[in-house]
Amino acid sequence: MKQPVEHVVIGQLGAVYGVKGWLKIQSYTDDVEAIFNYHPWQIRKQGKVQEVQVEEWRRHNKGLIAKLVGVEDRDAAHLMTGADVIIEAEQLPELPEDEFYWRDLIGMTVVNTDGYNMGTVDQLMATASNDVMVVKANSNDAFGRSERLIPFIQSQYVQEVDKANKRIVVDWPSDF
Repeated sequence: MKQPVEHVVIGQLGAVYGVKGWLKIQSYTDDVEAIFNYHPWQIRKQGKVQEVQVEEWRRHNKGLIAKLVGVEDRDAAHLMTGADVIIEAEQLPELPEDEFYWRDLIGMTVVNTDGYNMGTVDQLMATASNDVMVVKANSNDAFGRSERLIPFIQSQYVQEVDKANKRIVVDWPSDF
């Protein structure tokens, strides 16, 4: 049986720019211009997915704009605003052993160095200083927590990420 293809959202089509079919692009990649290194793009809007090709792109002020093949005017571009830009997960580059995509950490069980099960990673947040794991606590948490915010700082708080067993070991107090 064929495995379903996993998709990753790498950006979003923003507002229309001009009258010739250009769109503002919101990039979710670390280097914002790296969104254009992936092709083909697929765009998803209201559950419908279609493949598109970027004809041309450029920086504009502090953002990005792009012209898609076959989108020739403002009206056609307007129909695409708000669409997610997605790629197949296998297009993402391999990371070094000690680096992780957020999507790989979500759903992992978090256990502290004392063996206390703190819950599962619900999401991650970027802050000015470091990424933070939002850990949804177990319903029977002994300390009455519903969630914990744990900095994702390896070798300081994050002691081990075991991808095979979907488990993260942290040096973090159970009652915090």
